Amino acid sequence: MTLTNRFPRTLSLAFILIALLILPFQAADAAKKRHEKNTRQKNSRRASSRSDRGKKLSAKERRANNRRERLSARDSRRGGRSHSSPRLSRRELRRESAREQAASLKALERRLHRPLSKRERAAELRRITSQRRREILEARRRAEAARRAAIARQRALDQALREEVQGMIARDNTVGEDPQVRRVAINALGNHAGTVVVMDPMTGKVYSIVNQEWAVRRGFKPCSTIKLVTGVAGLSENVISSAEFTDAADRGRNKDLTSALAHSDNPYFERVGSGLGFDKMIHYARELGLGEKTGANIPFEYPGQLPEMKPGFALHRMFSYADGFEVTALQLGNLVSAMANGGKLLVPQIPNLQDASSKFKPRVRRKLDIDGNVLQRMIPGMIGSVNYGSGRKAYDPLQTVAGKTGTCNGGGGSWVGLFTSYAPLANPRLAVVVITRGTDAHHHLPAAVAGQIYRDLHQRFGTPTNLQIASTPDDEEKEVGTEEGDDLIADQSGTTAADSGNSTAVATPAPTHKLVPESSPSNVRRVINPINLPTQKSDSQKVASPPKTSVIPATQPDSRPRRVQDNQP
Repeated sequence: MTLTNRFPRTLSLAFILIALLILPFQAADAAKKRHEKNTRQKNSRRASSRSDRGKKLSAKERRANNRRERLSARDSRRGGRSHSSPRLSRRELRRESAREQAASLKALERRLHRPLSKRERAAELRRITSQRRREILEARRRAEAARRAAIARQRALDQALREEVQGMIARDNTVGEDPQVRRVAINALGNHAGTVVVMDPMTGKVYSIVNQEWAVRRGFKPCSTIKLVTGVAGLSENVISSAEFTDAADRGRNKDLTSALAHSDNPYFERVGSGLGFDKMIHYARELGLGEKTGANIPFEYPGQLPEMKPGFALHRMFSYADGFEVTALQLGNLVSAMANGGKLLVPQIPNLQDASSKFKPRVRRKLDIDGNVLQRMIPGMIGSVNYGSGRKAYDPLQTVAGKTGTCNGGGGSWVGLFTSYAPLANPRLAVVVITRGTDAHHHLPAAVAGQIYRDLHQRFGTPTNLQIASTPDDEEKEVGTEEGDDLIADQSGTTAADSGNSTAVATPAPTHKLVPESSPSNVRRVINPINLPTQKSDSQKVASPPKTSVIPATQPDSRPRRVQDNQP
């Protein structure tokens, strides 16, 4: 009995002695672990401080740091995650999901006051996974429903805008407009919400204005078309230099003026604008006709708007995104016409049919105080925009088109798309401006509309390749075309070359007006249209020669035309 009672007491004393012996070792082990942890943290802080002080990191570490910075900056711009919580990768998302599952299992065990069995744990994991899948599907369903509702709202707004535009087009005053040009422009615009201006860049004659309310009486943000003004100002003020072009070419970067215009490079023109300043930009915008009425014979013309320097105004966006500007389609047509005719700012006019006997007389507002070489240096970039850049949809294989695109948010959540252009290059006959709004502003639709107009009117206004000769702007008024139905001949000359039955005829120009005073000659040479075709003699190059009585050689092919004399022996 005595031994039985003493055994549990002896055993408990033994356990107490063992615990007293083990506790010091456990405490020492815990202290050692804390010391090691503190040492690791201190070493990591030292390493990070050394890297911050300029220690060279590996390429992998640099890429990881750059990626974290980009993600943080993007998330901060979107208003989502902060810099301290960047977007997680797939591996991190899986780890986060596993931690959530483990936390759910522990919470269930605490509620049951016992550990879960293997079967219960598997069932709980299946339930969590199924619930997570249902939540994901529900979130996707809600997002899809919201997307479809937004699309439906946008389609309703676009349809209402298109119906409003069709009503405006029906109310246009078509007196004096060219019926063929108007029909072609309306067909090219189709059922889209926009406006079209077609005019003669050499005389200012307006062939047609589709949707006159938008083209003349309403202003739009010019978007990237303002880069034409920025480029002209940069060249005139020597901000854009030849050294910059050479340096950019040596480095293999598309940073010259031509490629910047062709691809609508926003950073390039913002750098040019930083060298110009606010006042110089406004000066050249006024010089090119922005911010004032064109003087067209159309009532209630809107003069447009120029930016004003005020607190919070983003100056750098003025040179590329045209913040603060408002222009009309007619003003853009006048601007690109001045670039096409060598620097004459004309007055757009719709011909007056009340006096049919009077001929159309161009009116010049002023000669631009801009060197003609500056305007000429802008042309390669405008051609590149159509041939391989942002305005590729306006490309015409039969003639060279020079133009500039523009697409941006015009305010109020509505997008604006623009395209201003002229063609052919060597002998400009048409200037076409297209502006669209809403969904129709995307995907460079204005350039496609203008390209369709050029292709449909090429048979009437296109200049044959063999007549596209290089000439100075001052000599344009002495040129006489040879196409039938040529309105420019009737406008610029009193007599035309006609065939009165003879085999050849010589065209004699007789200009009736002067577009440029004789005291202001220009030395700007036009660029020949770069289309290589077999050389043939045109009708204008054939001159009547005295009859020959010589016999045609027998070796001459029968297909060659022959001249036969009646009095031949």
